[in-house]
Amino acid sequence: MEHITLFGNSDYTTENLQLFRDVDDVRNLLADCPVARVGAGETVSDSSSRGGQLYIVLRGALHVAPAAQGDGDSTESRILPGECVGELSVLDDEANPSVITAVQTTDLLIVESARLWKMIEESHGVARNLLRLLSFRVRAANAQLRRRQKVGEFYRQMSILDGLTGLHNRAWLDQHLPTLIADADAEGKPLSVVMIDLDNFKQFNDSYGHAAGDAALKTAARVLNNALRPADFAARYGGEELIVILPDSSQSTGVRVAQRLCERLQQTAVFADMHKPLPHITASFGVAALAPGQDAGALLRSADAALYRAKEAGRNCVAEAN
Repeated sequence: MEHITLFGNSDYTTENLQLFRDVDDVRNLLADCPVARVGAGETVSDSSSRGGQLYIVLRGALHVAPAAQGDGDSTESRILPGECVGELSVLDDEANPSVITAVQTTDLLIVESARLWKMIEESHGVARNLLRLLSFRVRAANAQLRRRQKVGEFYRQMSILDGLTGLHNRAWLDQHLPTLIADADAEGKPLSVVMIDLDNFKQFNDSYGHAAGDAALKTAARVLNNALRPADFAARYGGEELIVILPDSSQSTGVRVAQRLCERLQQTAVFADMHKPLPHITASFGVAALAPGQDAGALLRSADAALYRAKEAGRNCVAEAN
């Protein structure tokens, strides 16, 4: 970094410097502040540098990047003519957490910590502009945080939802069913599950193709979502098997829900063209209620055994656990 002149004796204009906007007698305030010329790619400041200097870009541009990429902060920015960087490290006298490099040959006005504090004490305009800049940075940081939260929620949803049906996936089921069972046990409330298997799904796929099979699964998922309470849960267990979890519901309630789903599924067309054969799909349903001391695996096995009996009974029907 080459110091080339004192600002007070230079030809640089001050009217476009954000920190000194509408401030009188700026040149006197900056009389002993040097200007440094930084070559392209040269480091201006890094995480090992102690706080104490404010950099104002007069010509060129700076690139600001986090010093540690592993902390989840990947925010990068450019500082253009008239803008400044480093004010927070001056105010709290801490090391700058960013690496600042020159994008191109850049002229920087350097304001030392003591000098900036003196400006703040002597000029209400500088204090006002600094507060305005800090407010902008806080707003920008909050906006960045909100964007990250939205992205994080998107990926979280992607990790727990089945990509085809939009239902919860098996990973969600494995994580949350034990919790729902524990809550039911703790509160002394019933809980039932309904295991669902689309009838003759392989034949359906062979007859109409996998795209139609996907459409059938989406149709079944839509039927479940439209028929359940907000407190209920539906998940894709695997392949053509789906599962419904009914908190605060006894086995008899689970049977009634399964019968309603069975009827609605029979009445729902997969194909818009009703002249095609087998435009509807059916399913077999197995219902089981949580027994005392039962864990998630045992409850699912009980529902699966009931599902097997529904298939043995001719499919497109409901069977319940013994």
